[in-house]
Amino acid sequence: MKIEQGWLSHARRVPSPHCNDRPAEEAPSLLVIHNISLPPGEFGGPWIDRLFTGTLPADAHPYFADIAHLRVAAHCLIRRDGEIVQYVSFDKRAWHAGVSQFRGRDNCNDYSIGIELEGTDVEPYTEAQYQSLQQVTQLLMQTYPLTPSRITGHSDIAPERKTDPGPAFDWEYYKQLLTQ
Repeated sequence: MKIEQGWLSHARRVPSPHCNDRPAEEAPSLLVIHNISLPPGEFGGPWIDRLFTGTLPADAHPYFADIAHLRVAAHCLIRRDGEIVQYVSFDKRAWHAGVSQFRGRDNCNDYSIGIELEGTDVEPYTEAQYQSLQQVTQLLMQTYPLTPSRITGHSDIAPERKTDPGPAFDWEYYKQLLTQ
């Protein structure tokens, strides 16, 4: 796997309109780990792709009525089986972090990459997800000014709004994988 013009060569591409250009000469220097499941607690299905492409039908599930209007997308999603789906080029600003701050700097979308793990705060993530996340992270660190100290959770940059990736995410194990 490699990164070509901001895209992973072996990821399934589902281009999202929920992105724009980064500020001038701003390279991604922060990685934000998220989680998502749609409907909440359910895995598989087309709903994450549909949310991130602005085509989620509000009437397909009661929960969707409150989120179908959102204009959000992460750069990538890692499904439970380890499949990587990419929605936005890493060179673009994906709309994943919302109101956020990292080490005193606001607007994390400007300088970050967002990766969603299909999951919940409390259900353990799969080994396949950790392996895919490790591969993508190492490629990102080879390509962009990103270091392990600049990898964080959505809950850390938006602590009053967000809880993901949650206590089920094994940060220690993930950091160990990055040293291999």
